[in-house]
Amino acid sequence: MSTAQTGSGAKSGATWRNWAGNVTARPVREVTPASVEELTAAVRKAAEDGLKVKAVGTGHSFTAAAATDGVLIRPQLLTGIRSVDRVEGTVTVEAGTPLKRLNLALAREGLSLTNMGDIMEQTVSGATSTGTHGTGRDSASIAAQIKGLELVTATGELLRCSEKENPEVFAAARVGLGALGIITALTFAVEPLFLLTAREEPMSFDRVTADFDDLYAENEHFEFYWFPHTGNCNTKRNNRSAGPEAPVSRLSGFVDDELLSNGLFQVVNTLGRAVPATIPAIAKISSKALSARTYTDIPYKVFTSPRRVRFVEMEYAVPRAALVETLRELKSMVDRSDLRVSFPVEVRTAPADDITLSTASGRDSAYIAVHMYRGTPYQRYFTAAERIFTAHEGRPHWGKMHTRDAAYFASAYPRFGEFTGVRDRLDPDRRFGNAYLRRVLGD
Repeated sequence: MSTAQTGSGAKSGATWRNWAGNVTARPVREVTPASVEELTAAVRKAAEDGLKVKAVGTGHSFTAAAATDGVLIRPQLLTGIRSVDRVEGTVTVEAGTPLKRLNLALAREGLSLTNMGDIMEQTVSGATSTGTHGTGRDSASIAAQIKGLELVTATGELLRCSEKENPEVFAAARVGLGALGIITALTFAVEPLFLLTAREEPMSFDRVTADFDDLYAENEHFEFYWFPHTGNCNTKRNNRSAGPEAPVSRLSGFVDDELLSNGLFQVVNTLGRAVPATIPAIAKISSKALSARTYTDIPYKVFTSPRRVRFVEMEYAVPRAALVETLRELKSMVDRSDLRVSFPVEVRTAPADDITLSTASGRDSAYIAVHMYRGTPYQRYFTAAERIFTAHEGRPHWGKMHTRDAAYFASAYPRFGEFTGVRDRLDPDRRFGNAYLRRVLGD
């Protein structure tokens, strides 16, 4: 196969790596289209050459969802806001736009998403296609805030989807795993900019689990981190506020968010990787390092934080009613084992949504995320955690590490067949397929 230049923005493929460094791919060529027309032409050219084609965002997925040995589409020129509709309360944005750029642009317009995840480095299409979420009692994932989308199909057709236009594709493509086509634009529901007050404070594992139902019910957005090898958690409650703004001070932000959460955390993880026996002692110190604080700011400054320490991650959604039991089993497993885990376990929630393969599809959900510092053996920990999660009808995050396959998902998702039916219609030749999709969706 030729790796020569083939049209605008095309070049010979180089090795691609994801953010965590655990996935690599060597495409035949890369294409960076500057318009929807160029993207369409690239898909048609791939079909002529008999090549698979995949779009990749910033590589923040830990799975090989975007990996390909065919044509790799890089959407970084397809960025920016197309339009703002203040009457409908929507914004339409190009698919390659990073969430950070979207949040800044919306804030300048006096607008905001209702909810978002805890980082904003990803592209809007990459984040939504894998089901990226934050935490919320009433407000759901980023994908659940999509009101319309546009995608290029395997035949090079531009398909527009919403609840009224191609509704069965819309139901599937909001969390489409890149299996149905390449998204070119997304229309999000937005609302006037508002303020959130965040209250962060340490709390014991026993108290958090005993009071979880109340903490969940009393707060619009509740999440917590449990530090393995300790009985300690850090909790965060975000609720709407009338103001005034009272942002984190520059000093507090530097100490808590940069020095402790990134700089010092990097150092202690490096030490823990070199000398695992030190991890339980480090965990006890780390779990008490962050002090209680309260601050009020616009949403993206409260929901998101910088994450510079690299890691690998597994996250499962379990029925919200099963969270406490699942988490207690996870703690018991770690306590009984000789595992050494230097990263806290993150717990969040989401209400049920109506997206075919959303991890919260049809049920109120709670998320448990386990992490290991990059370069540290993670398999035993993740395998043991996954055994617990799957025993509670867990659904793995599509962009995070797991070992599940199509047979598992067919039982975990009542609408799994609906998704694969849409895929069979839109991409019968699997132009957008790869090894990961073959495993999780079948042939």
